[in-house]
Amino acid sequence: MDLRAPLFFGQSLPCDASLEEILDACRELLCDATFPTLRLWQEQGGRVLGHFQVYMPEEIADAAGMLAVKLGCTTGNGGAGGSHFGSYLCSVVKQVFNLVEGGDLSLDLLIVPSICDAARNLPAIWSRNFSTPCRTLYLPQNSTAPAAENYLRQEYAGLAAVVSEVTGRPLELEAVRRSIAVYNRHRRLLRELQALKSREPRKLALDEYYLLTAVGSLLPPGEHNRLLERVLPLLTMRQRQQQDKIRVVLCGCFCEQPPLGMLEAIARCCHVVSDDLLIGLRWLTGDVDVQGDPLAALAHAYCTGLSRSPVQHDPHRQTADLLLQQVKQQGAQAVIITAPKMCEPGLDELVPAVAALTGAGIPSCICEFEQGMNSFELVELQVETFSENILYAGELP
Repeated sequence: MDLRAPLFFGQSLPCDASLEEILDACRELLCDATFPTLRLWQEQGGRVLGHFQVYMPEEIADAAGMLAVKLGCTTGNGGAGGSHFGSYLCSVVKQVFNLVEGGDLSLDLLIVPSICDAARNLPAIWSRNFSTPCRTLYLPQNSTAPAAENYLRQEYAGLAAVVSEVTGRPLELEAVRRSIAVYNRHRRLLRELQALKSREPRKLALDEYYLLTAVGSLLPPGEHNRLLERVLPLLTMRQRQQQDKIRVVLCGCFCEQPPLGMLEAIARCCHVVSDDLLIGLRWLTGDVDVQGDPLAALAHAYCTGLSRSPVQHDPHRQTADLLLQQVKQQGAQAVIITAPKMCEPGLDELVPAVAALTGAGIPSCICEFEQGMNSFELVELQVETFSENILYAGELP
């Protein structure tokens, strides 16, 4: 058994592949609902931990030799939810459930963050249908509370115990420290990719950025690091003609991800210079300390350096105010809000976000979506009209 053997980059994708070859391979992998990298990992003797892409300390799973997979990031069709769920639940819950039920996705452990009612109720329904263990990760809703760090450290210890039970071996703290170092590198590379998209958006379209980022949801962090290290120099040297597009901030993708076709439609109309796509991959905004107690270090990083999200409360950092700051910092001209259907946290943030943007005189456009969408002409027409109204506003009589 060699869990260090490549699953994708260096396996089906050559390490000297061109940028276009890498993008094509990433697209193919994310559209493959049979999850070939996960099957290969399990054939090599590895275990797979699934979780919603909203934050989970993957370092704990990685240190135990488990591949942590961010669910809801693939573009394959996961079914309609069958008789297990009502039509009023979000697509990501139903998609994950049906992928496992259909046999396409095989998990050894499912961890669900307590971000909404659907997520909190999932373990009870899951346990009645599958033998795979499912646990809720109770992240502190107010990370600024004095007791938050100590509480979260204990919660992480409980998660480590569950992981150890599944793998059959105790978790070594030194292994967690090594994983933290790998993930620190991973977050730095993702910040470099995001910075390049903001600085020179013509070199990296929104859908391409998503492909390069989302493929990390199906790979060990070290392998994704090697892929990003190959891609970043290629993007820097990439030559593309300047396009007359507006700069926009994209928000609303903190949990359920828009379909790839929708991102392609948006990319054809404007430059997305900042976003919250796959925010769980870059949830922590700085490095985690690799000295001392690693679980305490992870808890400290979470409580002092997390990203903006509707599923967390911070009385000193209102989401709408942070969105306005983001628009100003990125030099954006407008905001596109992607609104997943039946998402309570997302819809709760929609009204104050639009009110704040309107009050600041910043144009905004709301695009509703769900995973079952297969036509994006109306979305493209909506965004194109919105973009052109801003782009040519100064030329109107």
